[in-house]
Amino acid sequence: MSSKTKQVTERAHRHRSDKTKSARETPLTKVKRLHGSKESLIDALAADLARESGDSKDEVKERLAGAPNAKLLRLHTALASVREKYGSKDKLIQAISQAKGHGKDQDYATKLQSYSITRLLDMARSAS
Repeated sequence: MSSKTKQVTERAHRHRSDKTKSARETPLTKVKRLHGSKESLIDALAADLARESGDSKDEVKERLAGAPNAKLLRLHTALASVREKYGSKDKLIQAISQAKGHGKDQDYATKLQSYSITRLLDMARSAS
């Protein structure tokens, strides 16, 4: 085998082994890395969601306990985004109403209250 062929083969082998090392992180490992456990992530989410929905924290925790880790991570990301960009769900709804030209339409704002945080974020992204 020539030295050039040997170098190409070694590079291909290294490239293949790099792919296996950078295996995609599972939702469970991501939850454990970022929050320690699923329960602590649920606690963090339950406080925000209970405030937004008007349900008790225990009811929200019970509903979230059966949710997949990936969904909990997406929900956490969405809530953090709302908190960072808008401050609250009400301010997000107000921003969407203004962007869509329904600033003074209370019926429209009331309808938006029934939408999920993720749906409202999608609406805000498409409106701007």
